[in-house]
Amino acid sequence: MTPTSKERVGYPTQKPLKLLERILLAATNPGDTILDPFCGCGTAVVAAERLGRKWIGIDITHIAITTIKDRLNDEFGMLANFNIQGEPVDLEGAEELAKNNRFQFQIWALSLLGMNYKKDYNSISKGADGGIDGIRYFENGKIGNLGKCIIQVKSGKVSVKDIRELNTVVDNESADLGVFVTLKSPTRNMKVEAARCGVFTDYKGNDFPKIGIVEVNDLLTHKIMPHNVFPE
Repeated sequence: MTPTSKERVGYPTQKPLKLLERILLAATNPGDTILDPFCGCGTAVVAAERLGRKWIGIDITHIAITTIKDRLNDEFGMLANFNIQGEPVDLEGAEELAKNNRFQFQIWALSLLGMNYKKDYNSISKGADGGIDGIRYFENGKIGNLGKCIIQVKSGKVSVKDIRELNTVVDNESADLGVFVTLKSPTRNMKVEAARCGVFTDYKGNDFPKIGIVEVNDLLTHKIMPHNVFPE
């Protein structure tokens, strides 16, 4: 991939779509099933979908899964018809993922907030995060005027200290909002502390908590949607 390619999604091993299409055209017929057992960012499955082939893609990381979902939805929209096996669909599955791999849990939780790995690649923490697991920029008035939201994801025990620390990070980063995503239920003191931080009003006049607390289970059950958490 060239550095300026419009196809680039930020995935380190991405291959050109035309290359995979050429391989599939040479080696398969319409209706054949393509298996990519290490599908990464999904170039082979996108090529297969475009060429009328059935496909199965396998990968163990939620970076790959969310990237492929985004690519299929961007490319085919409502025509994208696929099933995902192995992704958490309930609280028990989320807890199991967190226990097995906290970083993959983080990536998956960010995807529930609509963090697109292609668009947000440079805003998703991949190492020591300094209190920042993700950053979401949003339109805030005039073209080019962007608001900034800091996102933290926690899968373990949480306390009011976490809310105070996130508020400090938001202020230090000159951000407008902070979102605290938690697998465990927040305490009453956490909610009180978050309320004390005040609100942010976007250019449309919509109010959002400066420090919002979001439970993973509420995102899973669609009780809370991304547009309830920060401006989009």
